[in-house]
Formats: sequence, C-alpha cells, structure tokens
Amino acid sequence: MRVIVAGLGVQGNKRRRFAGPDYVTSVDPVKTDADHRAIKDVPLGTYDAVLACIPDEAKLELVRYCIDHGKHVLVEKPLWTPRDEDIQELERAARARGVVVYTAYNRMRDLIASGELGAIYSCRMFYGNGTARLVRDSAWRDQGAGVIPDLGSHLLDTCRFWFGHPLEDFRLVSASRFENRAPDHAILSCEDRRPRVELEMTLCMWRNHFTCDILAEHGTAHIESLCKWGPTTFRHRRRVLPSGHPPESAATLTQEDPTWAIEYDHFKKLCAKGTQTDLANDLLLQRVLRRVGAEAVT
Repeated sequence: MRVIVAGLGVQGNKRRRFAGPDYVTSVDPVKTDADHRAIKDVPLGTYDAVLACIPDEAKLELVRYCIDHGKHVLVEKPLWTPRDEDIQELERAARARGVVVYTAYNRMRDLIASGELGAIYSCRMFYGNGTARLVRDSAWRDQGAGVIPDLGSHLLDTCRFWFGHPLEDFRLVSASRFENRAPDHAILSCEDRRPRVELEMTLCMWRNHFTCDILAEHGTAHIESLCKWGPTTFRHRRRVLPSGHPPESAATLTQEDPTWAIEYDHFKKLCAKGTQTDLANDLLLQRVLRRVGAEAVT
C-alpha cells in the first residue's frame, strides 16, 4: 500500500518513519521539508492512503477529499467535525466508496476481563506531558478546549475499552489555564456507576508520564509510564484478608513504543480486507468532548 503523510509535526514524522517503504510523499502547508503544500497537489495515481496528522479544523475537508477520490485514511485522534452529522455523513460516504476511515487512539484489559480482581471499585488515570509552551506558541493548538480533546480522547477511549462505560456519564471537575489561553490542565470524572473513574490530564508535566491505579475487591492493579517514554511497569497486588502486605507480581517492559507499528499494520489489514468503515465510536467521543469542552471554556 502506498501512503502519503499529511502534516509533518511530531506525529506525522513518526507515522512517516513507521510507514517504511510504503511512504511515498508528504504534505504540509508550512514545513519547509514537505514535498507538497496541499494534498490536491499530489497526483491521485501515486498513492492509496493518507496518514492524516493535521489540526482538528482541517480534518473534515481532507477526509472528504480522500473519500471522494477513493483513498483510505488514518486520522490522528480525535476525528473532530463542526457537526455530529458530519461524522455520520463521512461514514456513509466511506462505506459507499468502499474505503477505510480509521481513527488512531496510542495486560490491564486482560486482568480486568479475567474477573480475578473481583468487583472493581475505582480507577484513576493520569496522563501528562510537557508541551504547554509548544501549544502556547501555536495559534491553531492553543484554542478551544485545549488539553481535553488532545489527551482526554485517549483516556476516555481507554475507559470505554476496559470497562464499557457510557462516556456520556463523564463530567468536568476542573479546567485550569496555568500557562495557556486554552485549558492546559483538566480533570474529568464518572461517579454514578462502578467503577468510579477519575481522569486527570495536563500539558504541565515536564517529564512525560502516565499512571493508572485500579482498586478492587480482591486486589489492586497499577501501570506506571508508557513505552514511548522509557520503561513501563505493570503491577498486580493481591489482597490479604483481613489486612496485610499483599503479594505482588510485576513486569517491566523496556522497548520502543510498539503501538505505532502495530497500529499501522492494523490499518493496512483493514484496507486490504475492505473492512466497512465504522465511526460510531468517533461520534460518541466527539459528543462527549464537545460537551465537556464547552463547559471548560465558559
């Protein structure tokens, strides 16, 4: 499959690297090392798919262009459109043209599904990076709901995947503007069902970091950091009754972030199989992020 990369920011350069020999050319209206300034400048016969790593506001037009010309699209999260109906229209159009539109979102799931933890009481996730200044210096990024669609889309999608939580139940707890015009720190929570979930996200964590703590009837489970930032550790502690030091199993993985290659390979298989585009999850995420984001900017 021949692919072009639209948008040569951090994500776009990673996508280009992991596309390997499939990569054909690049598009970016600003970057001087891009081969083209607009996707319409790329001859249609030279590529089969687009890896779209572009600002939210430009996604709808680019995805429509790709669908209209029979090109598959991998869209960097989230797939944002001005109206919810736009996502539904994209889905119908992609299915009619037989192209794949796929949204990228980068051990715990197996443990949860096994039932070994028993009743799960609470889950807290923290996702932070140190991009506040980069965002502040970018006019198109430092606006709207800021960190909420940027990092919150990852955390909300993880909750849906792990627990099947209706994302509509999440509410904004706080949104702060420590350095930026748009929120650079926020907390969301879901308190009306089990497990309760608290999601904290920030652009003001000067060393990129991720943590997750799950409290449950028969023990606890913990994740510290992600492979893309260094060693990641998974811990499972088994409860001792009535109380006591819990036996612990731990595994630490040190490797380059495997999700980029896995995700690109998954996208290629979807395209090869002619899988029908399904944007239901994107529509759900957009509705939640739009509602919570509106609360954050009022």
